[in-house]
Amino acid sequence: MPIEDIAQFTIKSVQVLSEEGTVDEDLAPSLTDDQLLEMYEQMKRSRRLDERAISLQRRGELGTYAPAIGQEAAQVASAFALADDDWLVPSFREQAALLARGTPPHQILWYALGMEEGAVIPAGKHAFPPAIPVGTQPLHAVGIGWGEALQGRSNVAITYFGDGATSEGDVYEALNFAGVYGAQTVFICQNNRYAISTRLANQTAAETLAQKAVAAGIDGVRVDGNDVLAVYRVARNAIEKARNGEPTLIETLTYRRSMHTTSDDPSVYREAQEEEEWEARDPIVRFQVFLMERGVLDEETKSEIDERIETEIGDAIDRAKTGREEIDPADMFRFAYGEMPPEVERQFEAFEGGMHG
Repeated sequence: MPIEDIAQFTIKSVQVLSEEGTVDEDLAPSLTDDQLLEMYEQMKRSRRLDERAISLQRRGELGTYAPAIGQEAAQVASAFALADDDWLVPSFREQAALLARGTPPHQILWYALGMEEGAVIPAGKHAFPPAIPVGTQPLHAVGIGWGEALQGRSNVAITYFGDGATSEGDVYEALNFAGVYGAQTVFICQNNRYAISTRLANQTAAETLAQKAVAAGIDGVRVDGNDVLAVYRVARNAIEKARNGEPTLIETLTYRRSMHTTSDDPSVYREAQEEEEWEARDPIVRFQVFLMERGVLDEETKSEIDERIETEIGDAIDRAKTGREEIDPADMFRFAYGEMPPEVERQFEAFEGGMHG
């Protein structure tokens, strides 16, 4: 039998907004000035929430928190591309996407306080709560996308995960099932270069993560994840394809500018020069330059947005603290089991004695 090539593939890389803030007009998505400003404000809202949350954690007022600083464009633009009835399935770092879909910031803080009330998604917002186990939620998104298809609906599920999750079998299984069953699902891999402290080169020999879609028989594309316009364009196209049963894996090339979580010290495994290089590529700064040069944003509007966000986040922090005071910590004993085991009952009695003793 002769030797022949039976399969070939290419991975496209998309950028619309350069690092200097100039735009490729041929690729620019059709968005109104109001829509552009809304995405800008959502990105800044997420950034400010992360900054305040880190400060709260450092003061002992908040639990472990996973900032999305540097990844706002990848999340906000892709969430913004969804229709109201589409589904958003996050991991544990998608506060920017959840905020863009209508989750109030105080609930994100509640979750970081250990309050399950923070996992409640507002009615009609079609989002799932955070998923802490790495790589499990893409399977849920495939189930949603397949279920929507079986019921003859066009709704899409979009799911988020990091580069580290692509090393988990669950993610490949999700991609594979999506391809087999034509699930109405879009996969967003935020390649922020590190799986906690493990560099991408130590995770895979693949040139891109987008090419992992090839083995599953679905499309893969890489996009500049710090380019909000490019992410929106690519996500919008992938969402419309998914409505027809054609799933896509999107690799958003970005950078986690802060720590993995507040339990992490990135200075142990990252060089200052690398962080400085990526600081210059900040997605909010790049978008702001574009908006100001276009006349969509000016200093007065920028100040109004900053003041509005500062007030909103301040109110959210106050509400989060008030909500914490209303929670009875003894509930962790009462509702862990249908019938309280003897050992837990003894712990409960000791806890109650300590609280009231």
